[in-house]
Amino acid sequence: MFTLKWLVVLAWVLIIVQPSSADDDRAKCLGVWKLVSYDMEFQDGGERRPAMGKNPTGYAIYTSEGRMMTFIEGEGRKPPQTDEDRIALYRSMMAYTGVYRFEGDKLITKVDASWNPAWTGTDQVRFFKFEGDRLHITTAYAPNTLFPGKPMTRGYITWERAK
Repeated sequence: MFTLKWLVVLAWVLIIVQPSSADDDRAKCLGVWKLVSYDMEFQDGGERRPAMGKNPTGYAIYTSEGRMMTFIEGEGRKPPQTDEDRIALYRSMMAYTGVYRFEGDKLITKVDASWNPAWTGTDQVRFFKFEGDRLHITTAYAPNTLFPGKPMTRGYITWERAK
């Protein structure tokens, strides 16, 4: 009886000190990631296409303190000359920062600053998967403010660990 009691205590201790999968995911995520691709899928037809051209650029940074920052810009951006150019620049970039956490297959960022003020103060939920030195992110379907009529879209973003 005495031995069984200590075995139960030992099992509980091992369970408590085991790192959670969220801790493992956080450790894998730390560092700087370079954008490989960013595709968008439209819910009304499943059409999938490059979101910001075939060669967008960008980086995401995840720190051990739990902060993240990301910046993505479309290919072919030029300094604006007109108001129409400025609108095009807004539609060809995205950037935000906040505090992140992992919950199961979700990477959630509490946004505290964004290129899109509608995101500030919100939780941005992403689904993630690690594959070697790549981080695959999928967004949930949401109204896309970059297009007239705000169609429902979701993003497929692939990052590669920066070297």
